[in-house]
Amino acid sequence: MDQEQPALRSLTVGFVPGVTPGKWTRRWQERLPDIPLTVFECSEVEQLQILRDGRADMSFVRLPVDREGLDLIPLYKELPVVVAPREHDVALYDDEVPLAELAGENFLDPEEMGGARTGIEVVASGAGVMILPMSVARLYNRKDVVYKPLAGAEPTQIGLAWLSGRTDETIEEFIGIVRGRTAHSSRQPSVQQEQQRRKGGKRAGNDGAGQGAGAKAGKGQAGGPRGGSGKGRPGGSAGRKGGGRGPHRGRR
Repeated sequence: MDQEQPALRSLTVGFVPGVTPGKWTRRWQERLPDIPLTVFECSEVEQLQILRDGRADMSFVRLPVDREGLDLIPLYKELPVVVAPREHDVALYDDEVPLAELAGENFLDPEEMGGARTGIEVVASGAGVMILPMSVARLYNRKDVVYKPLAGAEPTQIGLAWLSGRTDETIEEFIGIVRGRTAHSSRQPSVQQEQQRRKGGKRAGNDGAGQGAGAKAGKGQAGGPRGGSGKGRPGGSAGRKGGGRGPHRGRR
């Protein structure tokens, strides 16, 4: 017998600045309109804490992170850029800025600045430059700063994390959506549940048809002897009469 799939539950997902989860939430709502999905932005400082304190079931995190006690799927890399004041020399570059060209610059740490948003404000004041993922620089862009792709810098990466041992059908459903599985993929728990419901409906229909056929067969058996004996008597009588006459023979 097929094991019944547990029902999907509501899901809460956090994400760090620069991640745009809209396409995944739209797919969830299209496929599972009756299952609530809540998403909220969190800082990089608390990207793992929201999992451990129960505020979120899953989190889009910016790597590297401490993976102890986590299940994590790396997703995509982010292009690094340098953010500088509008009048800085990096504004003169049409394309990438070589990292070596920034030797001697004062590099500001976003975490020490209280986050990228505040850090870009400090950059605008002329205190230094900052390396950020392009998605974050675009999110907090200002008219008094400029950002350019940075050649020679290591890209950052976004991953999807959740606590080890917490994987269930709902988490698997969201993973499948993020990975691009179609709405009809047999690997999606929602599809497996629908298949089980259909199988259950067919079994119920077959059982009902079998009971109906059994009832009809029972009626036929009950009526058979009566009908047979009634028809058998005239037939038997005719047979005896025919037997008495014998075959017709021609005269010699």
